[in-house]
Amino acid sequence: MLVEMGQSHLFQQWTDPGVEDDKKKAFFAQVAKLNSSYPGGLASYIKNARELLADSKVGKNPYDGFTPSVPTGEVLSFGDDNFIKYEEAGVKEAQNAAFVLVAGGLGERLGYNGIKVALLAEATTGTCFLQLYIESILALQEGSCRLTQGTFQKDIPFVIMTSDDTHTRTLEVLESNSYFGMKPTQVKLLKQEKVACLDDNDARLALDPHNKYQIQTKPHGHGDVHSLLYSSGLLKVWLYAGLRWVLFFQDTNGLLFKAIPASLGVSATKQYQVNSLAVQRKAKEAMGGITRLTHSD
Repeated sequence: MLVEMGQSHLFQQWTDPGVEDDKKKAFFAQVAKLNSSYPGGLASYIKNARELLADSKVGKNPYDGFTPSVPTGEVLSFGDDNFIKYEEAGVKEAQNAAFVLVAGGLGERLGYNGIKVALLAEATTGTCFLQLYIESILALQEGSCRLTQGTFQKDIPFVIMTSDDTHTRTLEVLESNSYFGMKPTQVKLLKQEKVACLDDNDARLALDPHNKYQIQTKPHGHGDVHSLLYSSGLLKVWLYAGLRWVLFFQDTNGLLFKAIPASLGVSATKQYQVNSLAVQRKAKEAMGGITRLTHSD
């Protein structure tokens, strides 16, 4: 398969048969793992990479023909009557939701050596982000049961996407703190696998500069969370359990849970299938934005 996909360079420095066979077996074990961790396998990964690199080389813009405009949505002001109405609706609906935290990164950019979810969200109590998130979900769990006058509390599922860098340390933080009061059965860690690095615009796979029998790898993007949820079987479990919502959020956003209930309330009231939560962006501000794209035809 590798030779057929133009990857014969991977074998150019190999020794004769019978020499360093253990390292060669380790190479194919790595290839098998990379092949199984990407939808469609390595062949699909290489094919997609070549198409994207070719488009980039000629300056092809996938958004040609689209006109951006301000998207429709609900503007909420914290604490007003409209906000409170949607917040109450969202708290009621929370028992039908699962929460997914993308937490594959370290805090090096912030001058912190550990995992970002272990950073302090505020200093007075020493509460870290992971504790804040879990306690917020548990509060929603209790409030949802109370508002719907349920006879028993439904456990809200909490999924954390980790990486090689964060998986063990995230588990250690949870276990050493008794999962911050959440049942261990509610929490599921899904580890994001790495993908092969590319060496050039022809999408030739890069070898590790220190090991000719190992392909260089790197963490993939946040979008992996969707394929991980699908391949883990959790989506089917949630569907059969009657859950209606999956809420995705990032690893260091301490104010998020002030807005999540109202956002969920908007989705439930207006019967949205997909909804995004954002703050207003000023013109030319150096941050991403959400926009509506309308095609010319």
